Amino acid sequence: MKRDLAPFDVPLAALVAPAGTDPHDDAETAGGLRVRTVWISDLHLGTPGCQAEALLAFLKHVECETLFLVGDIIDGWQLRRAWYWPQSHNDVVQKLLRTARKGTRVIFVPGNHDEFARKYVQHNFGGIEVVDEWIHETADGRRLWVIHGDLFDGVIQCAKWLAHVGDSLYEFTLRLNRHLNSMRARMGLPYWSLSKYLKLKVKRAVSYVSDFEVAVAREARKRGLQGVVCGHIHHAELRDIDGVLYANDGDWVESMTALVEHADGRLEILDWLQHAAAMVPVEIVPVRDAEPVAA
Repeated sequence: MKRDLAPFDVPLAALVAPAGTDPHDDAETAGGLRVRTVWISDLHLGTPGCQAEALLAFLKHVECETLFLVGDIIDGWQLRRAWYWPQSHNDVVQKLLRTARKGTRVIFVPGNHDEFARKYVQHNFGGIEVVDEWIHETADGRRLWVIHGDLFDGVIQCAKWLAHVGDSLYEFTLRLNRHLNSMRARMGLPYWSLSKYLKLKVKRAVSYVSDFEVAVAREARKRGLQGVVCGHIHHAELRDIDGVLYANDGDWVESMTALVEHADGRLEILDWLQHAAAMVPVEIVPVRDAEPVAA
């Protein structure tokens, strides 16, 4: 069932130009990657931290039958506090709508930052289907549960106020990270993520990530499924957990990763920065240091 974009709490209708007005309509990257399915999540459009230019380059480069938007696509939390919507974010929305218009099935599973969209499950906006969850069958017959994952985050479910406190702490970490990387750039050193380092090194953060992954995989097994695809924790991963395939597609704030399914059903985490660097010739869009945004 189709509805106009206007009912969204975040006024998407004001962000989307009419069909045919996008100057990049025919600017797709030559020699693109063709896959069966793509999963991306945690874009956090509406925040300075969203790597919109890199994301747009990725979307232009890849072609697929089905594109899953696995939550936190638009950051309603941040937009309610302060409006931020540059042209690059509008270009991403345009590209997603154009992708749907050209025949790719685009399925949107809302997350906690765009939870306003959960009121419109089973509706269709500009060809983008809004669903609460999805069962995807791979080319080799595996059934994967597609969810954002915030329902398995005890902080979000039991103490949402604490999640907002965590948002502020994450903001501080990313601001510090930006200054550190400014110094590293002057020294000729590559980008380095402080927040990712802390996630991997701080014991409680590692335990949080591990507990989340195990809980999601356990629920998928209870449902009789062979795997789960999620986002939420900004940590790309593809591994077996007690016989269940756990896949997290990462984010487009720091890691700039996606999960892709090849024609034979094989799944792969695609690191866009590494992939773009390996393409010759190609113009790689410079990536800004990450700005504040939370899981």
